[in-house]
Amino acid sequence: MSAILIIVAAIVLLVLGYIFYGSWLAKQWGIDPSRKTPAVEVDDGVDYVVAKPAVLMGHHYSSIAGAGPINGPVQASVFGWLPVFLWCVIGGIFFGGLQDFGSMFASVRHGGKSLGEVIADTMGAKAKKLFIVFALLVLILVIASFVNVVANTFASDNIGFTTDPTGNETTAMVSVIFIILAIIYGIFTNRVGVKTAPATVVGVILIALTLVFALNFGLALNFKTWVILIGAYIVVASLVPVWILLQPRDYLSSYLLYAMMLVALFGIIFSAFAGTAEFQLPAFTGWSNSVGTLFPALFITVACGACSGFHSLIATGTTSKQLDNESHLKPIGYGSMLIESALAIIALIAVGMVFDKYTAGSFGSPAVAFSSGIATMFGAETSSVYGVVYALLTLAVSVFALTSLDSGTRLSRFMFTELFLKEGEATWKDAKGIRKFLAFPLTGTLFMVIVGCVLGGLKLSAIWGLFGAANQLLAGIALMAVAAWLGNIGKNNKMFFIPMIFMLIATLTSLIMTIVKKIKIVVGLIEDTSVAAWGHWFQLILAAAMVVLAIILVIQGIQTFSAQIKKSKEQKAEA
Repeated sequence: MSAILIIVAAIVLLVLGYIFYGSWLAKQWGIDPSRKTPAVEVDDGVDYVVAKPAVLMGHHYSSIAGAGPINGPVQASVFGWLPVFLWCVIGGIFFGGLQDFGSMFASVRHGGKSLGEVIADTMGAKAKKLFIVFALLVLILVIASFVNVVANTFASDNIGFTTDPTGNETTAMVSVIFIILAIIYGIFTNRVGVKTAPATVVGVILIALTLVFALNFGLALNFKTWVILIGAYIVVASLVPVWILLQPRDYLSSYLLYAMMLVALFGIIFSAFAGTAEFQLPAFTGWSNSVGTLFPALFITVACGACSGFHSLIATGTTSKQLDNESHLKPIGYGSMLIESALAIIALIAVGMVFDKYTAGSFGSPAVAFSSGIATMFGAETSSVYGVVYALLTLAVSVFALTSLDSGTRLSRFMFTELFLKEGEATWKDAKGIRKFLAFPLTGTLFMVIVGCVLGGLKLSAIWGLFGAANQLLAGIALMAVAAWLGNIGKNNKMFFIPMIFMLIATLTSLIMTIVKKIKIVVGLIEDTSVAAWGHWFQLILAAAMVVLAIILVIQGIQTFSAQIKKSKEQKAEA
């Protein structure tokens, strides 16, 4: 099948899913536009800040997208385009979209609180603490993965400023200036009173001018230096009020994403008629390869393009605190996931254009393969248009990864603090003794960032498999949490059970396989020098901890569902 038919089929199916399934979910759960949201009720000017729908859509989509829907499908492409296509479309509509929409709705109905509070409401305080520990382990891997991706897209062999920049050096310069522009935009729209529309027009123009500037004047630093600088940046970004950086940065970056997707769509159409690139990816390559066996590897590797537990943390950690009306839950919560699935299909097509080079190891990372694949649609590598398109796409990938890092680190701060608070304690100031120190926002932020950045120094291939499994396992637990809450309040939750069970089985299988492999490595039965010995030990311990935590949470979830079924039968008998 040609690339153009693949993308058209994906768009049609995703749009139909949004119109019919998304609307059905909203009706089943009782979305109420007349009900006040937490952002309207609290509005503390720091985390609870009412955002206009377009701005919040930009924040949410930029945060959940990150590098996931690009890295995942590119790595999973070795199975062929058909398995990846089916999982992205089916997973996006019935798994990922369901989780994102349901999590955000549950959080809004719990005062904008985290998924941990939703779990506490239905499964108890112990389950809440276990979930927070599990989520923090996942967030460490999120930080590690995206720090690695961003540092690799910035890294250079040179040092300092250059007037003949490489793609990475251009990307680094634009990203740094982009942060400054976002802060200025946030001040002008939130404190000076400039309207969103004119500020957006000026912001987009300045981004375009920045790109032109960076194509001629780049910033060059090595990988380790960028890891340190990125770590320092996300510490600051996670602590400042959302209106200063998080909201404006994510909103402006969403236009880069939209531009990237439009460029990619145009490239697919252009290459189909001009013959500038050939879709090289076969429909199916086999049941196993270097990534693993189709089950569970496909469903773990694709990650964010179909279903991602990280999305539930964003939905319940930052987005739910900025929602102005419940009527916007469907487009932001459900719609964003489907757009991400479309981006995953674009990434699949992109790597399909350079698949022979990708399998030959010609690209340093999946993100580079993605950018090269789209750029190839417009012309040869030696052409100027290739260079411009490549720079724009590489910039977009790094920007999305940075937005996920911003939000992920802020979520780490929320949840780390929440872990050490007792019932009745609202903030870290209410805690006593050592708990007050541990609950202090900077303590948790520094801990998470330092550990994440140390892991980020490993090869991406050494992190991504574990990240994917942990992330998808979190999705299974999130689906279970929302299903339990809906059942508790008497709403239809049956649509959650198949996705929940499938995600739990696939991810636990993957993690157990990882544990077995790492045990063989550390005892010397398998030789693997691609990662330092401590890296293997860390992954083994982390994987084992997540399996144990997940099994305990699943057992408590089963007990909750059993109690709900028993109660329902008793009520029917009494009637």
